[in-house]
Amino acid sequence: MRLTIDTDAKKLTREDEDGVRDIPLYTREAFELLSNEWVKVGWSCKYTYTFTWLGRPIIQLPDDLLRVQEVIYQLKPDVIVETGVAHGGSLIFYASLFRLIGKGRVIGVDVEIRPHNRAAIESHPLSPSITLIEGDAVADETVARVRAALKPGETVLVLLDSCHTKEHVLRELVAYSPLVTSGSYIVATDGLMKDLADVPRGNPEWANDNPAAAAAEFARRDPSFRLEEPRWLFNESDLTAAVTHWPGAWLRKAI
Repeated sequence: MRLTIDTDAKKLTREDEDGVRDIPLYTREAFELLSNEWVKVGWSCKYTYTFTWLGRPIIQLPDDLLRVQEVIYQLKPDVIVETGVAHGGSLIFYASLFRLIGKGRVIGVDVEIRPHNRAAIESHPLSPSITLIEGDAVADETVARVRAALKPGETVLVLLDSCHTKEHVLRELVAYSPLVTSGSYIVATDGLMKDLADVPRGNPEWANDNPAAAAAEFARRDPSFRLEEPRWLFNESDLTAAVTHWPGAWLRKAI
């Protein structure tokens, strides 16, 4: 596909196997086409590696953080389980939301929590709301430790952000979905990989080997979950598609 922007004529020209078509530049369709390419270029340039939250690097697209915070505020879970700790920015982000809400804690799981990251997380003012569990996210003993940290009756939201192969994410979905409470979500992040097969830093195998493919297969296997992106609570535009690294990610457990 080729996109040509003509700001003088205020049009976007799209050329692909179906032919050539002009699209008014300042429209929803043009925005969606351009934002899709912007997200891919930003990923290649490591745009998400430029943000921190309360002092800790947070490798997430800001759009996704704003969307997930509204879900957290509406759902008000007692516990968020996140696989994949990295620098701990996401854990701090969720813990800060819980501080504002007035309840809640975060469990972070990673196969390796590097000592300097652990030290920074454990010395952070929000550390009392965070539990770190080191171990393979899909190992039985790791899942058992997470399960043991939950209390009866707690509302649980799970975010999967560790290894992003389809096989691993499927195993995580099977392992952690029983912890998700009715009406809550398990989120297979970074399905954007499916669109990065032909960009710098991408991999041709990602076209089929990605978290979005795992989420879709899991939804077919388990009828108690359905792919359902959270509804936008405020929208005075004609836009309907999110700018996101998490397409096809949200699996909601039926009530």
